Amino acid sequence: SSKCTRTGIPPQVRTNLLDIRESILKKSKAMQSVDDAEEMEVALDAARALWSLSQSNRNKEYMQKAGIIRLLPKLLKAKDENIVVQTMGMLQNCGNLPKFQVAIQTLDLVEDIVRLFSSSNNMELKKLCAMAIFRHSEDEKIRKLVHIHHGLTPLIKLLQQDIILLDRDLLTAVTGAVWKLAFSVENVLRFDQLKTIPRLVSLLSYDDETVLVHVVGALAECCKLEHNAAVLQRAGGIKPLVLLLNLTNQALLANTAHVLGQCAWDLKCMEEMEEHDAVRLIWSLLKNSSTKVQANAAWALVPCIQNATDSGEMVRSFVGGIELIVKLLQSSDTRVVACICAALAKVATDQENLAVVTDLGVVPILAKLVHTAENEFLQEHLASAIANCCNWGKNCFEFGRLEAVTPLMNFLYDSNDRVQATTIEALSQLSTDPFNCITLHQSQVVPLLIKAAGSSDRKKQLAAAKCLTNIRKLALAADKVKTKQTQP
Repeated sequence: SSKCTRTGIPPQVRTNLLDIRESILKKSKAMQSVDDAEEMEVALDAARALWSLSQSNRNKEYMQKAGIIRLLPKLLKAKDENIVVQTMGMLQNCGNLPKFQVAIQTLDLVEDIVRLFSSSNNMELKKLCAMAIFRHSEDEKIRKLVHIHHGLTPLIKLLQQDIILLDRDLLTAVTGAVWKLAFSVENVLRFDQLKTIPRLVSLLSYDDETVLVHVVGALAECCKLEHNAAVLQRAGGIKPLVLLLNLTNQALLANTAHVLGQCAWDLKCMEEMEEHDAVRLIWSLLKNSSTKVQANAAWALVPCIQNATDSGEMVRSFVGGIELIVKLLQSSDTRVVACICAALAKVATDQENLAVVTDLGVVPILAKLVHTAENEFLQEHLASAIANCCNWGKNCFEFGRLEAVTPLMNFLYDSNDRVQATTIEALSQLSTDPFNCITLHQSQVVPLLIKAAGSSDRKKQLAAAKCLTNIRKLALAADKVKTKQTQP
């Protein structure tokens, strides 16, 4: 790379210069001989250069081939903090390479990273350690190792100190680490013990959007546990979160929609969200150009529509809101379509709104989607939307006419319980039309329904039983007609 030639000495050579004896690394400066000090100085220069070089992907490859990985454990245990800082810088830069990620686990470098973060007073080193945890904690094994090595407590202790507010980069790294670590429920439970949510809420007014992305992301992960929505509300988190919906940063909007969606399942939170006009702001995010923002907003609307007071009227009050839902059913992004189907299923529980979506041509769009839906998440919510859209006019008949019944029935062959449950509900609704009953009978659905009727899920049992009853009624009626025709 150009960086490699500009520095003159290739990464392979610089890597070799770092390979110094452990006995020297373990000595403090005062205990080093002149030769030791010289060797350390050369190694330190090499480490500085490699940290800089490691910003280039090609150089990372060279460094890895030159054997940098095997040197990391001893370098991170060096007495001289300068060399440790440079090594952490390198490790952090190289974290996107799979071989470095594997090394962090197999060499258990997490223990070193946590130890350095906890014990050092060097803020630069703390920042690099936190950034390394942030960058690597998408991996579940790394999150577990941070937990095992007691890395959560020192992170939150530092986050609780006001001094961190003076160092934007350190705050960015620590909040990022907390966010990614919160992907694991066991870590969220520990964060709960450490009173993390009130501190995160206090940071919602911090004037840096990257920090806010991390803080709101962490709150969203914490609120996966139901009790934390109430904790967030008591800490005064709802209003500042709703205010963030007025900003334009897409990563921030996606995370904010996510956390408010989690909170909306809590009735007290929902009440406060309504006071601050949150649902209108979330609905307006469906117009955002980011598919992640659209999907998270649609998903957040599910509990909002379910728990809002007079939700049917509220949905109608958003000018162009229902049209937007129907339009996004034709998005090329599978997750957007699935989340929109989930929101549509809630919209369609109100008869007036169901009439509106029907007039907007929702039935042909849903019928077309049934033929192409392969993703389980989409199948689950598409079936749910179809079930709820059957309760108006000729919609049931139309789904049959548009040949949606047999491909929908094929969803039952999926082993996913949630897909099966919503599909049986949809088939149960569709079976109220006699033509659909004929199609279902011909499609050999009866054995699948008998199996579902024996399920431990009460709702699934009832839907399967209703569908079987409708098919049986039609079969009996057909037999009566045949008997009459054969009688002299």
